[in-house]
Amino acid sequence: MGDILIVDDERDIRQLISDILVDEGYTTRLAGNSDEAIREVNSEPPSLMILDIWLKDSRMDGIDILKTVKRDNPDVPIIIISGHGNIEIAVAAIKQGAYDFIEKPFNIDQLLVVIRRAMETSRLRRENLELRRRDVAQADMVGNSAVFRAMMGQLDKVTKSNGRVMLTGPAGVGKEVAARFIHAKSSRASAPFVTVGCATIEPERMEEVLFGRESTARGVEPGLLEQAHGGVIYFDEVADMPLGTQSKILRVLVDQQFTRVGGSDRVRVDLRVISSTSRNLDAEIAAGRFRQELYHRLNVVPIPVPSLEERREDIPVLASYFIDFFHRSQGLPARSLTDEAIALMQTMTWPGNVRQLRNLIERVLILGDGSGPIQATELPGEESRSTSDDGRMVLAGALAALPLREAREAFEREYLLTQINRFGGNISRTASFVGMERSALHRKLKSLNVVTGSKGGGRVAYLEDEEDEAEA
Repeated sequence: MGDILIVDDERDIRQLISDILVDEGYTTRLAGNSDEAIREVNSEPPSLMILDIWLKDSRMDGIDILKTVKRDNPDVPIIIISGHGNIEIAVAAIKQGAYDFIEKPFNIDQLLVVIRRAMETSRLRRENLELRRRDVAQADMVGNSAVFRAMMGQLDKVTKSNGRVMLTGPAGVGKEVAARFIHAKSSRASAPFVTVGCATIEPERMEEVLFGRESTARGVEPGLLEQAHGGVIYFDEVADMPLGTQSKILRVLVDQQFTRVGGSDRVRVDLRVISSTSRNLDAEIAAGRFRQELYHRLNVVPIPVPSLEERREDIPVLASYFIDFFHRSQGLPARSLTDEAIALMQTMTWPGNVRQLRNLIERVLILGDGSGPIQATELPGEESRSTSDDGRMVLAGALAALPLREAREAFEREYLLTQINRFGGNISRTASFVGMERSALHRKLKSLNVVTGSKGGGRVAYLEDEEDEAEA
């Protein structure tokens, strides 16, 4: 039923409690002083502790043991017992994390009721936490483009280690999803995944949020680092972390321990650190806004997360994934996508990346008129952008100002650049879609100075002049 550690300096009392609990189906361990109690907890945390406040010939009293155990094993429920009980002691014990306080001499039936409730509460908390972790683990990585597969190859490798990872890429690309993927596939999958939103926490509260605090009035309040013990701490947009906090986090990475705000005890933690940023950290370091030592500690394995612009061929599978997600989670219509809608999405600009695509799909499903396939005209701004009231194509102002030959060349260049990138640099698929022979398409691309090359594990199209400028 459960392993219970009984800590009492009176041998007869701890043996009596043990005999009764064994009869009830529990297993027990006994300790007569603080050294024995801490040794038992360190060897194997019990399912529950029964702890006497006053311990003769002991280095620590019950409150000190309570604080120590709760610091390193916050999930262990502790029932305090005392023959000198008063309201002040009870309040102090509860503030330090005790489940309940029982005064000696106690009714054994009362003690058994409290034990059962404490064990049940602990079980429910563990199950609730496990359910939340399973929900986290369902953060799927979706795509099949070459650049996506290259990133996944890197992510798969780092799941097998405890190395620190730095995820880079513009906002909205899915850096947190990648971090959760690493956690879910690692040996720490059953442990916590805790996110630190460095850009959203007020600078003056950052250390309190991270390290927790201790006060006489409120007792111990664990911070995010303590909550992540045994698992993963994820620093989202780490460049926004205040400079003062950066130096303290650097010390945590070195020592794997820290002190709560207002406290004096050293708190030991076992953490894997994953960070992300959408900024250029080299520029932040040069500007004096980010500590170079911290950068080198965090950037052990750098992994770039590609933008949606770099993986346009993943847009259809991402869109279908989000449609299914919103159908299951919100009951929105499970609509398909027309070829025209897919083609349009693959040619749109996506400054908000995957997050923007997700929001667009949700908006279309909410505002859509029916359950049929999603049409191109349902996408925001498409009707006004592409056609006039009588159905004619609307000509862009810059194109309309060019002579026919230059306008045709400009259109062909942009059209083919878009289509090649839409198909992930695959010339055969592009030729099939645009209705040209592959050899004819190659000749056309050469005449327009359009070339293809590798970038981030995939192929992209660009103007030859742009590559020359980049190399210069």
